[in-house]
Amino acid sequence: MSDRKSLFPGVPVRRCAFVGMVHLRPLPGSPGWGGDMHAVRRAARLDAERLVEGGCDAVIVENMGDVPYLRGAVAPETVAAASMCVSDVVSLGIPVGVQLLAAANLEALGVAVAAGAQFIRAEAFAYAHVADEGWLDACAGPLLRRRTALRATVAVWADVQKKHAAHAVTADVPLADLARGTVFCGADALVVTGTETGRPTDRVHVEAVRSAGRPVAVGSGVNPGNAAALAATADALIVGSFLKAEGDWRRAVDVDRVRAMRAAIDHGTG
Repeated sequence: MSDRKSLFPGVPVRRCAFVGMVHLRPLPGSPGWGGDMHAVRRAARLDAERLVEGGCDAVIVENMGDVPYLRGAVAPETVAAASMCVSDVVSLGIPVGVQLLAAANLEALGVAVAAGAQFIRAEAFAYAHVADEGWLDACAGPLLRRRTALRATVAVWADVQKKHAAHAVTADVPLADLARGTVFCGADALVVTGTETGRPTDRVHVEAVRSAGRPVAVGSGVNPGNAAALAATADALIVGSFLKAEGDWRRAVDVDRVRAMRAAIDHGTG
């Protein structure tokens, strides 16, 4: 793809970046919290090491285990615990992103700044929508003002019509226009997904979002069967569920699955 955009230093422009997910175990304060922060950190570090071993160019650390999620914010203990885990992963020396569910984007920025992560993934960055946590307002204004106040260089990867959400309020706005509006609000990169975790992303949607002129990452449903086609269109593929044992996001990362995905992505980008 001649107009591919590089998201990470050292990753050739010709190559679609491969971003693996570190799904944290339940953190303090969440319903599933098990009381052992050392175990949470060990699991996160091990998953990250396996992702790097298998060929990931970057990782995103996410509090996936905290389901059901709070709406638009997380508690101080979540921020503290996530910062510890992200710092552990950053020490591996690869680019690291942060996502705190659901749409706790200010807190994610704080974690990224404190722990040395390079980017955050932000849902509800531009355009309000209804997620399974409830109504989420757009946050671009306060988020970017906070980033400026912190003098941070953390990039914002913004979702456009994110999975697990209803977007009826913007149904009359074409996807390409939503993407351009998100760029207008200041997003550094755009993320496009299917309708839910593990559900494939439509390549036509990827192409529509690309028209906004920012790097585009596919954020759900990537597997070796569709990776080559998606890699030929996107600048990055974010992969979570497939990389885990038996394709279950609750399980540990399987290095063989990571290697298989790396090979499939490289096949799509030459």
